[in-house]
Amino acid sequence: MNLKFQLPLLAVEDISVSKQFYQQLFDQEVSLDLGRNVTFSGGFAIQQDFAWLVEVPPASVLSRSHNMELYFEVDDFDAFLERLEQFKVTYVHPPKQHDWMQRVVRIYDPDLHMIEIGESMEIIACRFLKEGKSPEEVATLIQHPLSFVLACQNKLFDSATRRPNDDRI
Repeated sequence: MNLKFQLPLLAVEDISVSKQFYQQLFDQEVSLDLGRNVTFSGGFAIQQDFAWLVEVPPASVLSRSHNMELYFEVDDFDAFLERLEQFKVTYVHPPKQHDWMQRVVRIYDPDLHMIEIGESMEIIACRFLKEGKSPEEVATLIQHPLSFVLACQNKLFDSATRRPNDDRI
């Protein structure tokens, strides 16, 4: 038996509104459009008429349940916040910084599914490394394994010359 997880699916009220939201704000490309079901390049899908599909009472499909979220990371968090201002969104909370130094914001999509957008942990690690902090210090600051920080450090330097490679990170 070959059992393989495929993707999460979100129940939506209006497929066209949700499709436009994820395409415009999150740069998601449609990889499969079946009308009432759309799969995005990011590995998730949206489904209109979910109650009908799974044969449950429509009232049992809850809105704003706060028991899951979609998670995106972005390299330029400040630019994303500027982009976000162009959209009419409801915030779960304003931008904040966690103890592990990651800046995040949470919003609702048009159907009140929670979405977290966080600054890339790789970018954060590289920023601290560029500031001269040791890999061990960075691992402690961002609460990630040293192996993760060392992998980020390797991306910062050209492997042949060991010179900074700023065009990568």
